[in-house]
Amino acid sequence: MGEETVKLKKNVGLLSGITLIVGTMIGSGIFISPKGVLQNSGSVALSMIVWVGCGLLATMGALSYAELGTCVPKSGAEHAYFLFAYGPLGKMVGPIPCFLFDWVGLFIIRPTMFALITLSLGTYAAKPFYENCDPPDSVVKIITICTMLLIAFINAWSVRVATTVQNVLTFSKLLAIAIIAGGGMYKLAIGNTEYISEGNNLNFVTEELKNPTRDLPLSIIIGIPVTTVCYVITNIGYLSVMSKEEINLSHAVAVMWGEKVLGIMAWLIPMFVVMSCFGAANGVLFSTGRLCYVAGREGHFPQVFSHLHYQRMTPVPSVVFTAIMGIIVIIPGKISTLIDFYSFSAWTVYGLGAFTVIYLRITRPDLKRPYKVPVFVPGFVFIMSVYLVLAPVIQDPKMEFFFAFLFICSGLLFYFPFVYMKLMPPGIEKLQIFLQKLFVVCPTAASVPVDEDDSEKEKSAKML
Repeated sequence: MGEETVKLKKNVGLLSGITLIVGTMIGSGIFISPKGVLQNSGSVALSMIVWVGCGLLATMGALSYAELGTCVPKSGAEHAYFLFAYGPLGKMVGPIPCFLFDWVGLFIIRPTMFALITLSLGTYAAKPFYENCDPPDSVVKIITICTMLLIAFINAWSVRVATTVQNVLTFSKLLAIAIIAGGGMYKLAIGNTEYISEGNNLNFVTEELKNPTRDLPLSIIIGIPVTTVCYVITNIGYLSVMSKEEINLSHAVAVMWGEKVLGIMAWLIPMFVVMSCFGAANGVLFSTGRLCYVAGREGHFPQVFSHLHYQRMTPVPSVVFTAIMGIIVIIPGKISTLIDFYSFSAWTVYGLGAFTVIYLRITRPDLKRPYKVPVFVPGFVFIMSVYLVLAPVIQDPKMEFFFAFLFICSGLLFYFPFVYMKLMPPGIEKLQIFLQKLFVVCPTAASVPVDEDDSEKEKSAKML
């Protein structure tokens, strides 16, 4: 018998990094509701400018994060960056930005993303059985919850299987986009231009990247522009077939496009939507499980969340927790409120992330930066983030924004007693031991016995 160290394995290469970005960003939105941009922009030309502008902003933000990811090569994204940047401010104040990010990310931002994507999947999976009406909420939610549990099982079972699923489903959704774009280009080529002529989540898994210095920036530089191009050409495909008015009235633009262009093969589009949602939800859970994992490792969450399955090296408690939080979000059905929570909280975090790039340039000028972005890039992202947080509050004040702010601040009520003062709630130690036995997990870097014959077989397989 030999020993093996329990730790996250470096199973994520450049291709998996790109597909994690593309697969997570392209969920259900491009197939279901591009009408929102068209309605609010008011014209075809301006809607295209908005799509390109959003892609540019996303690319600039991601490049800022690429600098952070290469100079702080740890999993957890903002968790690792905020702790590294602001930790030196002192034991009391330094960890606060990091903890508040964990607090908001694990209770609002990430579960809401997971819930919204899988809810779209549940809606489209149920739709074929209710041709003349909308499927009942109970049916949609049952399908959604079952999907969440399946995705959680995949991510708890194997990192390799989860990334393989991500790769396959990302290519399938790119195929769907190619069909829509190709069909649209054909329609344009034969002269159907009347409608368009109106106006002419990878930093979380850094420790699992095989070569983070190279693969993280490259994944971002390739992945986000690819995503932007996909959104633009898909909208061109829609507008080559449907009028602006038809798009605005449709709740499922891609399905209407399929009925107009594909005829008896129109069923392909709902199938692709379901596959796209599954891939995006898988990417969200994959990355969120790593955030929960590093929060537990840092002591911001119970330590059991930093434990890995002793054989599969997967963060099972973190994956299960994320899935449960997503289910909790789904059950009440108040998704509109959660979207407001998500938007306010997410842009607050992104703004602080961009500011952190500038802060580290000032406080740590000699820090090794394998990738360095021009300083105006994070500066612009910070300004836009402040605008996107404040503009909705000023333009249309809602209680949801106040509650979001209150929830962020409420994290301090937990930070000071349980993180800073390290008080242990009654019964938490027994609960952690129970969970450790239930999920068969060990602390990170623990050594577990391994059959030497199996170890040799694994080495031989890798050599082959």
